[in-house]
Parts: sequence; C-alpha cells; structure tokens
Amino acid sequence: MTELSITPKAIDKIKTLATTEGIDWNQQFLRVAVVSGGCSGLTYDLGWDSVEQAEDLLLETHGVRVAMDLNAQLYIEGSTLDFTDGLEGKGFHFNNPQAVRNCACGESFSV
Repeated sequence: MTELSITPKAIDKIKTLATTEGIDWNQQFLRVAVVSGGCSGLTYDLGWDSVEQAEDLLLETHGVRVAMDLNAQLYIEGSTLDFTDGLEGKGFHFNNPQAVRNCACGESFSV
C-alpha cells in the first residue's frame, strides 16, 4: 500500500480550496499525479477529478479523498504533502525521500 502523508496545514488548504471551488467530496477527489517535465525530469500535478481509473489507489485522510494512478504511486511512496506560505515560496510541496535531485525552485525532481 502506498504511503502518502498530508500535513494538517495542507489538509486545511485543500479543504479551503475545495469549498471555494464548490467541490463535492461525494463525487470528486484530489488527484495526485507525477508527469514528465521540469528541469529535473518529473513534476507533481494536483487537481480535482471525478473519474476513477482501474489502476487508481484511493486514500482518505481527514475527510480528503485522494486518488493516484500506478505511476504516481511508484514515485510518491513515503512522501509528505505540505503547504507553505513563507518567504521561500507559497504553495503545495512534496517532501519525497525517493528524490535524488530537485531543481532549485522545488517544482521538479528525479529518482
């Protein structure tokens, strides 16, 4: 089973965004994906989705439903999703123990 931790600050921000955007947790969920791109080769992608794919892993933590396809599961294992709003940059950030290289802006990684 893939482990993805989400910090309380990230949970709060996800719930705030969901409320602002009118997300219905009974029909929609947060999709976490890993896609090619960025200066280090791979980037994280977060977005709302309502269609579950056959290979999806569905998790629920603190009332937030999260889906990941098999590709994301392999890269995200053991990671923590956090939200920061400090001087170092505002937004969602992954702390991924598998990443051997991150770009300077923190938006991409490689394993």
